[in-house]
Amino acid sequence: MKLSVALFFAGLFGALATLFILLSFGTDYWLVAYETCHKTALDVEPGDVAVNQDLDKFYPDKFYHEGFFWLCSFKGRLESSPGDNLLKFWFTNQQEIKECKPAFLFPFPVSVESHNTTIYDSAIIYRGFWSIFLLVGVAAVVLGGFIIICAAPFASHCLYKAGGGLYLISVLFVLAATVMSVIWNEALHMIPQYEQHHQGKCEKFQVNIMYGISFMLAPVGVFFCLLAGLLFLLIGRSLQMHSK
Repeated sequence: MKLSVALFFAGLFGALATLFILLSFGTDYWLVAYETCHKTALDVEPGDVAVNQDLDKFYPDKFYHEGFFWLCSFKGRLESSPGDNLLKFWFTNQQEIKECKPAFLFPFPVSVESHNTTIYDSAIIYRGFWSIFLLVGVAAVVLGGFIIICAAPFASHCLYKAGGGLYLISVLFVLAATVMSVIWNEALHMIPQYEQHHQGKCEKFQVNIMYGISFMLAPVGVFFCLLAGLLFLLIGRSLQMHSK
């Protein structure tokens, strides 16, 4: 009876872990950002007539979202409320026209124009390790789920242990990718150089970077993955003891 309950919760946690990690991997919202250039006045020559115009039409705000596969950007109008700005990233609220680039080659906010070659190359390498860690974590949780499904009809303690071990491996790699994402945004100080580059064209240029829904799903997946991995290891050990 106790083993059946443990199997039920382990299977439930494993399914939730796989779902959240796949959603985190497949949606390109690990990072969301918006940049704006506030223009307060137009250059007026002597004798010209200054007309009050909506300057945002000439200097539109730009929104970005980035994930494992793509870095996408679209233009829009910045709202006064941060919550309203975040809603612009919702699928139904985005502009029909978006520009998307492979995220591996364009890790926001680093670019060839705003950073020197050494920093750009280092960013590509860092992004490469982040991609490898996340990909290994996703592969481990999918393979672990497949092994658990195969283990169920045969009650094989070896397969349960192998599946549980793969879930724990997924925890390590997805958690490492999550920590690397935090370090990228908080500790590497890439934003000031990006802003300084654009302030040559716009003195009041500003960029705001936040964590997206894909990033938030990753720790949830890690939590369920940890619970599932530990339970499957315990189930495998219990089956092994009963078989002796």
